[in-house]
Amino acid sequence: MTPDSVMTLGRQAIEVTLMVSAPLLLVALVIGLLVSIFQAATQINETTLSFIPKLIGIFLTLIIAGPWMLSVLLDYMRQTFTSIATMAG
Repeated sequence: MTPDSVMTLGRQAIEVTLMVSAPLLLVALVIGLLVSIFQAATQINETTLSFIPKLIGIFLTLIIAGPWMLSVLLDYMRQTFTSIATMAG
């Protein structure tokens, strides 16, 4: 196993992690921003006001993007497991 193959494997792992987590993080960011603007405009400072919409948004995102996220993870794992023999020796 060469240093180049280790770096490639690590880079691919980071790319897959970012691709899978990006939809959930972006939804939480957008909802948090909208709720913060609403709270600033109405001067309502309730912590559950931001928690519940984020929870619902992330749940809906998991339902919509979940199959794609799972297929990305499965493709990466299949590629990794099939390349173990060539990397080891």
